[in-house]
Amino acid sequence: MALTAETESRLYRSLRAAAGASAHLVALGFPSAVAVLARPGSSLFSWHPLLMALAFSFLMTEALLIFSPETSLLRSFSRKVKVRVHWALQLLALLCALLGLGVITYNKHLNGKAHFVTWHGLTGLLTVLYAGGQCAGGVFLLYPKLMKNWTLAKLKLYHATSGLVGYLLGCASLMLGMCSLWFTALVTSISWYLAMLCPLLTSLVIMNQVSNAYLYRKRSQH
Repeated sequence: MALTAETESRLYRSLRAAAGASAHLVALGFPSAVAVLARPGSSLFSWHPLLMALAFSFLMTEALLIFSPETSLLRSFSRKVKVRVHWALQLLALLCALLGLGVITYNKHLNGKAHFVTWHGLTGLLTVLYAGGQCAGGVFLLYPKLMKNWTLAKLKLYHATSGLVGYLLGCASLMLGMCSLWFTALVTSISWYLAMLCPLLTSLVIMNQVSNAYLYRKRSQH
């Protein structure tokens, strides 16, 4: 029996809502699991995985999900409030990422180890630098008059697109971190594969959200 267009639309919205709810759970659950594994305070290094998980799994994910029409925790709030909270969460994410980068850099210095020689280290460094540039670029959305030759709609489009790239870099950095000797020594078998699915799930949800926002904006222009 064929589904009607209305039923398909309702089913699609329900699936998106379920995926968004799962993303919220993963965004909180993954850093919580990392905290249990790392035992922050047990060593200098222990702060690195926790800070990076907080930055890219929790704070950055929630900062982007704020604009989801189905699963935003601030759906009843105005766009202005959402933007301010988005900014606050992104700045906190950047702060955590910078602290995490500083911790691992200093820890390697103390132990006489080389810096940024692995794919995880290089991707992590690129991600933190990119996040800093993305936050700086967000200033132009708050003060669009600074970019006189750009429309606000175009600024939003480029900011969302570049933000998605930054988020995917963050997820890639987390996944590469789960290939490290530290993580694979603590998490094995099926648990390791489940952990790898966490950033993969949230990245798919965020990509779907951004692509739908782009299509909606494109249709509204015609």
